[in-house]
Amino acid sequence: MLNTVASTTLSISIPPTTPIWLTSLCCKMPKQKALKGFGSGSGNWVLHIEGGGWCDTISSCSWRKMTPLGSSDYMERRVHFSGILSSDASQNPDFYNWNKIKIRYCDGASFAGHPVGETKNGSILHFRGQLIWEALMDELLSVGLSKARQALLSGCSAGGLATLIHCDDFRELLPKDATVKCLADAGFFLDEKDVSGNHTMRSFYHHVFNLQRTGKSLPKDCTATDEPSKCLFPQEIIKHISTPLFIVNPAYDFWQIQNVLVPNTLARTGSWQKCRLNIHKCDHAELGILQGFRNSLLKALDDFKHNKEGGLFVNSCFVHCQTWMSETWHSPNSPRINKRTIAEAVGDWYFKRNSVKLIDCPFPCNPTCIHMDFSRG
Repeated sequence: MLNTVASTTLSISIPPTTPIWLTSLCCKMPKQKALKGFGSGSGNWVLHIEGGGWCDTISSCSWRKMTPLGSSDYMERRVHFSGILSSDASQNPDFYNWNKIKIRYCDGASFAGHPVGETKNGSILHFRGQLIWEALMDELLSVGLSKARQALLSGCSAGGLATLIHCDDFRELLPKDATVKCLADAGFFLDEKDVSGNHTMRSFYHHVFNLQRTGKSLPKDCTATDEPSKCLFPQEIIKHISTPLFIVNPAYDFWQIQNVLVPNTLARTGSWQKCRLNIHKCDHAELGILQGFRNSLLKALDDFKHNKEGGLFVNSCFVHCQTWMSETWHSPNSPRINKRTIAEAVGDWYFKRNSVKLIDCPFPCNPTCIHMDFSRG
């Protein structure tokens, strides 16, 4: 929700060969220097959409526009590329020499907001995520993406949801003979009740949907139903995706545990305070509820498990995004399922070396997991 239609940042990190210049799509930002991929990866592209949640009210969006998640005025000019965007073959064995694009997140609706949702009460808010996305794609197509031989659209958290929303459209933009696939990391948000029995996340998405008029970016067959705002949930979106898709998601996603299952308003009473910050501090009853949440995720993925072109990596870690950090993407200490890192699993799926449907055993069975600990502040 920015001051211009095309207000996003192109951050490109590619090994030094022949330099080109891209015109930044970000207001008040200088041109970004970009370098093409090299060797066998020179005609291939990996795009990664950063995450950052959503805003569902005039108040929260007004606050957000004064932050890096709402205006390019506050974004840092340089960002670190690691994980799936790393140029180090030891950290990113299959995509290290591809053209790499990091898409900064700025609209508060997973690049699905529409101008019809703009307010008329004097607030300077522009819900134009879809238009920003289209302007970004136009820019990238003009500098080489239109000739891609292989491409992977990926994203983390809200960026993972954006990946799902725009996956098929991305496929349509590229040459028909190109290999185009999508990867959603920690973007499979569940339509589950919180521990008090309320549909907190469903209500939140309902407000995002109505405020920013995201329906035009969602599958039409879905939004024609009685409750179109439910179409923001990945479980509904993936029913309509025809492009090959890989889903990376922790079974104990700390963001969902802290915002969907046990929101802040419930944690303030004292119950769940320790558990939601550190999974090792959950008591027997709390662990039982977390196992139920894991079961809900697996149930939501039931049909997708049988998708022949789909890939799946669901580990039992108390973490959120795992593809943009080398520590969790591919390193000696990265989480593994059946001895495979996430990078190895994604590479096997993308290049059709193996079928990949990896689902971990329940917590605490996997000693390779990296568990976040928020109890230390």
